[in-house]
Amino acid sequence: MTRFELLACILSAVLQLPSRSFAQSSNTGTSQALQDVGIEEKLGDFIPLDAKFSTVEGDSIRLGDLLEEGKPVILNPLYYECPMLCGLVVDGVIDVVDELAWKPGKDYLVISFSIDPLEDHNMAKEYRSKYINKLTNTNAEEGWYFLTGKQAQIDKVIDAVGFKYNEVQGTGEYAHSAAIIMLSPEGKITRYLYGIKYNEFDTRNALFESADGKIGSTVDKILMYCYQYDPDSNSYVPVAMNIMKIGGLATLIILGIFLTLFWVRERRKKQSQNFDYN
Repeated sequence: MTRFELLACILSAVLQLPSRSFAQSSNTGTSQALQDVGIEEKLGDFIPLDAKFSTVEGDSIRLGDLLEEGKPVILNPLYYECPMLCGLVVDGVIDVVDELAWKPGKDYLVISFSIDPLEDHNMAKEYRSKYINKLTNTNAEEGWYFLTGKQAQIDKVIDAVGFKYNEVQGTGEYAHSAAIIMLSPEGKITRYLYGIKYNEFDTRNALFESADGKIGSTVDKILMYCYQYDPDSNSYVPVAMNIMKIGGLATLIILGIFLTLFWVRERRKKQSQNFDYN
């Protein structure tokens, strides 16, 4: 394991808890910048769909214009000149996007937006080119947006999702949390996933949950019924009662099939005996 990978693992472990997950700064003594940094979860609230941002082409759009019916969203706050943590988060998103059977653009969307009002669409475009090329998931770039905006518009979104960060004075950097936020197709906040690595199973369940079960296969729906999110472990865990219900239903179905086959066999046997008798 390289030093960089070791550091990433340490950061990932530290950043698992929402109130204790902070970004790096070039001056480790900037304790003031770390005050109040973290995430205040606002599950069930909506992001401001009228918030205006710029695309990588410099076009002005509202967040609501990006949302599509039936497609949940992975929301990724970052800033493009972040020296390390934001890149690690994006790498984590890239890894899980490549693992998911569902396709961005087709089944869900990813929206990365800068928390730094001084960054422009050219920086977003350069960042997009740098990271999107890491994807092996074909056409993934069609469903992944990289945005920039003015402070007032950024604040509207940041306040809505409870993403608290501070500028580290004199460095041009920001102290912030490592997390992605799941949204419903209507822009409702449904789940927060923390750290720099995102488990495929948890991410898939979070997207499924955000879409209200409208994406995925029947197997996905059964799995989602058997699992629920545990905030203490920051993952989806089995629900014993629901598993028992599924098991009971499966038993009834198997028993029904067995009895049906038995009845059909006995009926044919009886018909055969009657034919021989005649």
